[in-house]
Amino acid sequence: MSSTLLFRGGRAFTPDGFAEAVLVRDGVIAAVGAEADLVRLAPDAEPVDLGGGLLTPGFTDAHIHPVQAGLERAKCDLSEVYGLDAYKAEIAAYAARNPEKEWIDGGGWDMAAFPGGLPHRSQLDFLDRPAYFVQRDHHAAWVNTRALELAGITGDTPDPADGRIERDHDGTPSGVLHEGAMDLVGLLTPRPTPADVDAALMDAQAHLFSLGITGWQDAIVGSYAGSDDQLPAYLSAASSGRLRARVVGALWWDRTRGAEQIPGLVERRAMAEGLDRFRATSVKIMQDGIPENFTAAVIEPYCRCGGTGLSYVDPALLGGYVKELDAQGFQVHFHAIGERAVREALDALTGTDPGNRHHIAHVQIITPQDVPRFAELGVTANLQPLWATHHLQMDELCIPYLGEERASWQYPFADLVRHGTRLVGGSDWPVSSADPLAAMHVAVNRTEPGSSVHATYPTAQTPFLPEQSLDLRTVMTAYTEGSAWINRSPAGVIEAGHPADLVVLDRDPFALDRKDIWTTKVVMTFLDGEQVHG
Repeated sequence: MSSTLLFRGGRAFTPDGFAEAVLVRDGVIAAVGAEADLVRLAPDAEPVDLGGGLLTPGFTDAHIHPVQAGLERAKCDLSEVYGLDAYKAEIAAYAARNPEKEWIDGGGWDMAAFPGGLPHRSQLDFLDRPAYFVQRDHHAAWVNTRALELAGITGDTPDPADGRIERDHDGTPSGVLHEGAMDLVGLLTPRPTPADVDAALMDAQAHLFSLGITGWQDAIVGSYAGSDDQLPAYLSAASSGRLRARVVGALWWDRTRGAEQIPGLVERRAMAEGLDRFRATSVKIMQDGIPENFTAAVIEPYCRCGGTGLSYVDPALLGGYVKELDAQGFQVHFHAIGERAVREALDALTGTDPGNRHHIAHVQIITPQDVPRFAELGVTANLQPLWATHHLQMDELCIPYLGEERASWQYPFADLVRHGTRLVGGSDWPVSSADPLAAMHVAVNRTEPGSSVHATYPTAQTPFLPEQSLDLRTVMTAYTEGSAWINRSPAGVIEAGHPADLVVLDRDPFALDRKDIWTTKVVMTFLDGEQVHG
């Protein structure tokens, strides 16, 4: 393609509204305005026909796990099927195709496919090898009896401090390992080689380009839940130029350690200095788990089962750690799902520098009194909108255990906006689809997109707390300008002087019925004016 491009034949999404055409010269947006004016500016520009679609800035995913996703796509990937019979068929076929593998491993199973959200080891005992399958949310693993035996896990094995071994009524491990207990088996699985990790990163990058994602924040760069440290892969890919996307790595906070790890995080950050496409300027603190397995930190006990979940980092120490990270110029990227974890994160961020652009991801449950604190403290809300629907996991494994009042506090996107909170958007892929347009559909409609695995569930098209819906401009801005801002990326807006990270959509979602937003697809993706997809 020419170094001078004229995008025309549709509309362009700009901070102030829409424009008729966009001129790009040498990888930078040169002008935005009427087509006739831009033709006069550059009569020899190569036209790029939008075909009546919409031109948007490249999307930035502010919370994602691409290397894990790429590795899972290369193993036994259960994310595209649903239900025990389908899982067993997929696993059996994979095992037959790979007779040389010592372990059968992969991921993507859905808790909602099993009674009470719990599969059983016996369901994998048809295999002649140990099996290890990470749950779709990456907060549990499903293993068979052989894997438990190899790990030496018995009824006498204690639960780790940051996890739980699910057990049968007689105390025998049932085959589900929650949170930190995943490592008891996960670390025994064959380690991917550097070449495997590099291939996973490149596969993930190509997939994300196909969805219009030109930048992201990797939400865990470090060793966690059986996964090896991804930092070497990013450093290698960025140094060689193979990493094209604009990426920030959130360095993993080891929740078994304290402030003594901060000098090591500073050293890891320095390893990426000078790289054009990768920086390690954020630190990820996972403060709790998820409500489906009762590890999300809540204030009042869960209904029916009791317990208030887990705070992985001692709240009495958390504030000191966060303030030291803040003083070192790190951005803090929290995982907080339960209302107690959200409050603990907000408390820890009180008095920190908003200029470091701290953010809290997931924010599933927020008490009404804590909603205003985001804007007051200058803390950004990192949304994963795909989760805010009546899907099976929500209706059968969340709401009954949260109770009516607390369930009504979930994903309060509109309330956050009303109080002036800055929003960014992420997917948590491979936990859920990386498709930003599907996420935007949910943020606007609070219903399942028609392509999702839960789309035919009886209440899938009943809006979930519809008063918390966002308008399309707000959520598209979160996935473009907002998420680019959280990464300190120069991209994210269609304005003169910004990099030409651009996406051509096959239709204009602003011209569609809101219930059809999910049907919008990416046709072409450009990074610095160079076409990387389509």
